[in-house]
Amino acid sequence: MENKKEISYPRGGENKATADLLKGGQACKVIGVGNSMMPILKSRQPVIVSPVTDETEIGEKDIVFCKVRGHYYVHLVHKVKKNGEMFLIGNNHGHMNGWTSRANIFGKVTEILEK
Repeated sequence: MENKKEISYPRGGENKATADLLKGGQACKVIGVGNSMMPILKSRQPVIVSPVTDETEIGEKDIVFCKVRGHYYVHLVHKVKKNGEMFLIGNNHGHMNGWTSRANIFGKVTEILEK
């Protein structure tokens, strides 16, 4: 029988501390609050967010951890322009938070966990 080692992730919310961990190369378990991503994500449903590197592909419909206009979000990429350097971020109900640069996308959701 094979032993499975559970990976421990620091827990964070949609904030600067989580962005700093991701910028440092640490994957995080992020718990966002609110219903703007329903039905993809429920309020307080944890997700695993992996750090974005130069090699990370980010495309439309990806869920990312980012900063837009001074606020942190776990939201969708709706559009990509300028050869993958600018991204339109919004929720799952059509509200757009605005454009942000690749430098302000700190992580990409790689797993949605059960609430």
